[in-house]
Amino acid sequence: ITRLTTDVTNVQMAFMMIIRIAVRCPIMLICAWVLTFTINPRLALVFLVVIPILGLGLFFIMTGAHPIFERVFKRYDHLNNVVQENLLGIRVVKSFVREEHEKEKFAQEIYMDFSKAEKLIAFNMPLMQLCVYACILTVSWLSAHLVVGGSMDVGQLTSMFSYIMMILMSLMMLSMVLVMIILARASAERITELLNEESDLRNGENPVEEVKDGSVVFENVSFSYAKDPSKECLKNVNLNIKSGETVGILGGTGTSKTTLVQLIPRLYDATEGRILVGGVDVRDYDMDALREQVAMVLQKNVLFSGTIKENLRWGKKDATDEEMVRVCKLAQADPFIQEFPDKYDTYIEQGGSNVSGGQKQRLCIARAL
Repeated sequence: ITRLTTDVTNVQMAFMMIIRIAVRCPIMLICAWVLTFTINPRLALVFLVVIPILGLGLFFIMTGAHPIFERVFKRYDHLNNVVQENLLGIRVVKSFVREEHEKEKFAQEIYMDFSKAEKLIAFNMPLMQLCVYACILTVSWLSAHLVVGGSMDVGQLTSMFSYIMMILMSLMMLSMVLVMIILARASAERITELLNEESDLRNGENPVEEVKDGSVVFENVSFSYAKDPSKECLKNVNLNIKSGETVGILGGTGTSKTTLVQLIPRLYDATEGRILVGGVDVRDYDMDALREQVAMVLQKNVLFSGTIKENLRWGKKDATDEEMVRVCKLAQADPFIQEFPDKYDTYIEQGGSNVSGGQKQRLCIARAL
């Protein structure tokens, strides 16, 4: 979420400033500096002294702030996690009277790092103003002698100050762009990470598009979430389910029943062995074709915001009203749907918050059917 919102906004702002301010300001700065040369070359050389000082100062600010901003954006991620957890588990937080604890966690997460980065960036403006106003004082001192000596008139001195102010404004705007670039660089790296991320699961060269029947065979299947053979949650599983059979898989909590089922539509790949659906290894199927033939109702039921009809059509895009009524009757969902004023056009709130847990489960069963 942070990458899609904060990071993208930072890059967007930096891009807008680069194509407008970062193009205009250097041109203004160079033109103003050239015009100071036409008035008095010796006075114009004063600006050459401050450029290395400014450059070094900005370099140290950028190198110091960039790693802090990288850390800050990771904290943003964690902060969003805290918010999401608190919103989803608000009843648990209230029932255990942990509101104050969660507020503290929220407040302290990002404050220290962000204030440190902002303090570093705050040095940018005083450093730049110190250099530019030192230039103005030096030019004033030197040009005063020239005016008294008669080698420079008051009009040229006034023009010189106008050009100095143009240079000052250009430098101020460029420093703002540099601050945005520091922010955007950390953000752009995080966005690139996301764009370059590749799934471990890919289709083969010539994927099979059709699932012949519903038979499922596990041949010496082992699986580890950590890809570590010493931490396998399934080990040498052999299972043969014929098409049309109804099979119950029983076991205590944490015995990998859900994991076993998730290997069938290839939500994960087996670490060892192979799984056959319809006589074909699941890795040889086109993933979309395989998953269209495997319907799942998970422990944690998820309904999306939209009408009941829209939720049911996740299971089949072109499902008719008659088909939806039929599967809802099979899943024992039709009686409570008929009690709603809008029946099948009833709007389901985000996460299914306006239906009970049992109603949500029956709608998910109907969607799977």
